[in-house]
Amino acid sequence: MEDVVAEVIRQWRAVHPGLDTAPLEVIGRITRCAALLQQAEEGPLSREGLVRAEFDVLTALRRLGPGVTPTRLARETFSSGAAVTKRVRRLQERGLVERRPDERDRRVQHLALTEDGQALIDRIMPEQVGYESALLSGLPEKRREELAGALAELLVVLEGRLGGLIG
Repeated sequence: MEDVVAEVIRQWRAVHPGLDTAPLEVIGRITRCAALLQQAEEGPLSREGLVRAEFDVLTALRRLGPGVTPTRLARETFSSGAAVTKRVRRLQERGLVERRPDERDRRVQHLALTEDGQALIDRIMPEQVGYESALLSGLPEKRREELAGALAELLVVLEGRLGGLIG
């Protein structure tokens, strides 16, 4: 069984025979998987009118608890400050997130889920995990564990090299 990246690699080898295409076998496939997952239109998130980046904001606020600053939220979600501001504004308009100014420094904002936001995330999280489990069901459990371990290793390497560039 071949994937689309295998064809891309074959094409590059034909066009540029001396090119080491080994990185494409990893990065190309991760990028392709990420794109396919971003495009998945069915599932709990889309039914709730959420995109993954908004879901990530909501889950971070749920995990971290009330009082999170936008700067911390940006680090937690690997996002720029501007992206967090835009997402928080949209979620605030939907009544899912609230902002509170710091009592000592009015320039600092603290973010929290509203009751509706917490109820949504508590309801949708098990559904989303189930959906993602179904997406991975074509891989045997042992392969999923191996893949998770290999991706964790890669993430540690990339965070060490690129971590300061993100967020």
